[in-house]
Amino acid sequence: MNILGISCFFHDAAAALLVDGRLVAAAEEERFTRRKHDYSFPENAIRFCLAKGKLEGRDLDYVVFFEKPFVKFERILMTSLQMFPRSWRVFREAMLTWLGDKLWVKSTIQRVVGIDGDRILFSEHHLSHAASAFFCSPFDEAAILTVDGVGEWATASLGVGRGSGIRLLRTTRFPHSLGLLYSAFTAFLGFEVNEGEYKVMGMAPYGRPRYVDEVQKLIHVCADGSFWLDMDYFSFHCSTERTYNARFEGLFGRPRDPQLPFFTPGTGYPLYYGDKPANYEALGQENQRYADVAASIQAVTEDVLLKMAHTLYKETGLKRLCMAGGVALNSVANGRILRETPFEELYIQPSAGDGGGALGAALYAQHALLGQPRGFVMEHASWGEEYSAGEIHEFLRASGIRHEAFDDDEALLDRVAGALGEGKVAGWFHGRFEWGPRALGNRSILADPRRPEMKDVVNMKIKFREPYRPFAPSVLVERSEEFFDLKDPARHLPARFMLLVSRVKEDKRAQIPATTHVDGSARLQAVSRETNPRYHRLIRKFDEATGIPVVLNTSFNLKGEPIVNTPREAFATFSRSGLDLLVLDRCLIRKAP
Repeated sequence: MNILGISCFFHDAAAALLVDGRLVAAAEEERFTRRKHDYSFPENAIRFCLAKGKLEGRDLDYVVFFEKPFVKFERILMTSLQMFPRSWRVFREAMLTWLGDKLWVKSTIQRVVGIDGDRILFSEHHLSHAASAFFCSPFDEAAILTVDGVGEWATASLGVGRGSGIRLLRTTRFPHSLGLLYSAFTAFLGFEVNEGEYKVMGMAPYGRPRYVDEVQKLIHVCADGSFWLDMDYFSFHCSTERTYNARFEGLFGRPRDPQLPFFTPGTGYPLYYGDKPANYEALGQENQRYADVAASIQAVTEDVLLKMAHTLYKETGLKRLCMAGGVALNSVANGRILRETPFEELYIQPSAGDGGGALGAALYAQHALLGQPRGFVMEHASWGEEYSAGEIHEFLRASGIRHEAFDDDEALLDRVAGALGEGKVAGWFHGRFEWGPRALGNRSILADPRRPEMKDVVNMKIKFREPYRPFAPSVLVERSEEFFDLKDPARHLPARFMLLVSRVKEDKRAQIPATTHVDGSARLQAVSRETNPRYHRLIRKFDEATGIPVVLNTSFNLKGEPIVNTPREAFATFSRSGLDLLVLDRCLIRKAP
């Protein structure tokens, strides 16, 4: 049984291929087009998946789209008409984009994939999310919580998965959306919606939740976690340009200018920002207000999710929870759910947002619609494209790039671990690229977490990003409990995917300052010998050299670009940045002194 899942036309378009119920390949379109969060029909991702499975379109039994376009169009049309004439721009945009291609996705699939229309199926958005979590999990039975911006009509759902079936118990409907509430604050704080939400999460620890009362005027939350938004403060339902309105600004003040550097008295002013402005003190205080707003929306979001999780536990009595949807990428909230609710185990697959809907759609068809038994558990994220040693050597030879090739991989790892210990920053490229937004040791930038200055070094040399954003620690899973307040880390698969924030133990914070956030937390990645043996060996060698079983890990890309896919892209990023060395499989490249 060969099933291809597809998601597209909002953000993070993707494709995923199942062969006999097991995942063979999955990738976001952005990795091939180099357009970050590319939402277009994922032709390149589809071609990659079929090639990886050694299939052609005619070999597929089914293609499954992750939602129902006509139902989604109905919601947009009804909402636009209800708000007319204020929503005339939304109506015009809907006519132009939906009548142009989105409604005719079935025809596009037939044309691009080469498959008959009777083999094309359509899932529902939140069922796809639910399936992407539960059917990838090791659980035979679990509660399911999905939360995002909006699908067709649903913005959140509570459900149960058992065996090959999923049942949604209740849903929250548009315009009442926790994801869209968070996105409104993302825009207010000067970040791009569907891109900058994690920046708000990183900003929050620098503030105090002084505006919780104001946020609670926007969202009315019941004891069971159900909620509704006061739409008098929002414009996302009737505008293509703004998510909030003047009344919102009346509560929270003037929006942050995205062109101004962000810093607070707590973050300091990094050297790569240049000279301090004349109004440095005033800007710092103003930015502190924005940090307080970020802390407030983060606190309210966590509170709502905790209430939803508690209710789901009370209604199901199940000890295991699966989560999906864009809000499930809020790793701070995930950590609290695991610590503060009766759920004992949590599963979130690495592409929890809309990209993961492609995988969920395929899995839903495989199990819930076709009744096929389960046998797959997603224990790692390495489902993308890979390049052989021969392909890498040919690229280096044809490009005339000087490099050192290693027959002995242990010698190469010793060299890299030693360079990291000396304060060098390395681009690390091997194996298949990761599924989802996190770099997990296949397309990563690595550095020494012991050096507090390494935050500025990596930002100044490569990222050029805001100084408050934390870097993640990749830690040997068997040593994780020494450094982080996470019991039995091998049991918690989201920790493998960098989807849990945990407290760094107080006596260890001074040892890994570059990966410890201002509030003493870290979004860790627990690295397993079984699922990423080479990366595990590198960290072990760094531990042998330094006594610290942790390396700083951030994604291998420059600001505003997707994570690298090919050796050529990796070398281009290396050349355009301040990276000191580049590892392409078993080849080592250094900058000329």
